[in-house]
Amino acid sequence: KKIETQEHTFRELSVAYMERHAKIHKKTWRTDENRLKRYIIPAFGSLRVKAIRRNDVAVLHHKIGKKTPYEANRNIKLLSIIFNCAKEWGYLEETAINPANGIKPFKEEERDRYVTQEELPNLAKAIDREENIYVRACLWLYLLAGVRKSELLQAKWNDVSIDHQELRLPDTKSGKPRYVPLSGQAIIILQSLPRFEDNPYVLPGKKKGCHLVNIDKPWRRIREVAGIKDVRLHDLRRTVGSWLGQSGSSLHLIGKVLGHSDLKTTAIYSRFAQDHVKEALENHGKRLMGIAGKEPVAEIVNMPAKRRGKKKKART
Repeated sequence: KKIETQEHTFRELSVAYMERHAKIHKKTWRTDENRLKRYIIPAFGSLRVKAIRRNDVAVLHHKIGKKTPYEANRNIKLLSIIFNCAKEWGYLEETAINPANGIKPFKEEERDRYVTQEELPNLAKAIDREENIYVRACLWLYLLAGVRKSELLQAKWNDVSIDHQELRLPDTKSGKPRYVPLSGQAIIILQSLPRFEDNPYVLPGKKKGCHLVNIDKPWRRIREVAGIKDVRLHDLRRTVGSWLGQSGSSLHLIGKVLGHSDLKTTAIYSRFAQDHVKEALENHGKRLMGIAGKEPVAEIVNMPAKRRGKKKKART
């Protein structure tokens, strides 16, 4: 009993994970913190680390997956990392089985949602009706620059160069600073924003010295008015890549614009390149048939076939 009382609970392990690993090594540590608070600690917080079994984790995975299967998979991945840290730090034996490993994830499909040309006019009207000028600017800049949500929200005026028309992102997902070119339309939006001496952020929030944080709530309201309830904030970034693909931009160029370090991440836009291949072949076919003096394809297809040999007499 004395040994059991000295063993660490999962809540203690989660605190150590946040301080010793997440906040040091992960740009997205706040996401881990939210998942721990919302899903994992309510389920395992009071349990001893050594008492948690694979079935316990599987039950939690199934419970979360009933409504949000993608989120369930992310929680299992997070738990796997935490238990690996537990073995490294002595919360578990090094030979212990990681209870989050071996659990079959829910099937995930690559998301390919973006704002279409038909949807954009209604979205534009809904954005422009928003009262908060910084929310309006934020959404338009997502559509124009293709930056990630946190990258734009955390941008400071010191990172904006009006003369060079670019935005410096010092704290990107890859960990390296990136320079994002800004179009003339984006520059006009930035120049229209009021600045505050006591707030360095391009998109200031309600709290003094802080940036805009509550962008999800107004976005849900805007997308409902626009009639595109299934479009997420990240899909605005995907819209940039999709429209660039439709305009004929190469995958390499799209990857450069979106700041992808791996071209595989940009592969989702390859289907637009296929559309242009089809268009090129269509134009090639018309030119080739025209020079050859042939009829249009439709006429060739519909031309009755010539019968070979003599007609057979109808049987009586």
